[in-house]
Amino acid sequence: MSRAAEAAKAALASIDLSGYDAEQSRLMDERCILVDEQDRALGAADKKTCHLMENINKGLLHRAFSAFVFRPSDGKLLLQQRASEKITFPDMWTNTCCSHPLDDFPEEKEEKDALGVKVAASRKLEHELGIPRSQTPIDQFQYLTRIHYLAPSDGKWGEHEVDYILFLTADVDVTPNLNEIRDYKYVDKAELQAMFDQPGNSFTPWFKLIARDFLFGWWDELLKRKNEKGEVVAKSLAGVADGSKVIKMN
Repeated sequence: MSRAAEAAKAALASIDLSGYDAEQSRLMDERCILVDEQDRALGAADKKTCHLMENINKGLLHRAFSAFVFRPSDGKLLLQQRASEKITFPDMWTNTCCSHPLDDFPEEKEEKDALGVKVAASRKLEHELGIPRSQTPIDQFQYLTRIHYLAPSDGKWGEHEVDYILFLTADVDVTPNLNEIRDYKYVDKAELQAMFDQPGNSFTPWFKLIARDFLFGWWDELLKRKNEKGEVVAKSLAGVADGSKVIKMN
């Protein structure tokens, strides 16, 4: 039995959330999909349980996604800065949206063609950035690959995820949920690299890992494969990455 499976059956630690933001505490009751290191579903546990380092250190692992939304006309990437109210990784810059498919919604447990995580991405883009779901159609997300990573946040909290990387090219209307994000901006590759090089900025660990090993190469391909209108199209990246395996990252 894997450590994740053992952890799923073990007595897991809990914590009082009364000292945190009320809305963020409420969201910690949502139920993540527990998986093993091959991304096989094992059951479910609430976000609070999944994100405590005491449980992560026992092997508890859950499914997640990282969505990257690019503007079709110029290929710029939409970034967000997480709100100060966030319980994990507050105030950090990251990709457009990072969250979890939930066991609470049957459609988000659908594994064929990464459908469940695409549905979850559309839902969370609306929740966090106010982007209407009509602007993020499920069939326009391009799934690239999955990464398995572990990252502490502040000693008490952290992430341990099999993270699906999704690209989307779309013109979107952003109306930020200020309980979720404190800022957002579009950047090109050079502007993002300058942000990484600026000492005052902090970034989520999964975003740094994806940028280090994958993002800039895929971004180059996206910019090369413009359509007849001169626009970038996420679906043009089909086959660029091997999405059949989970890539373990350190």
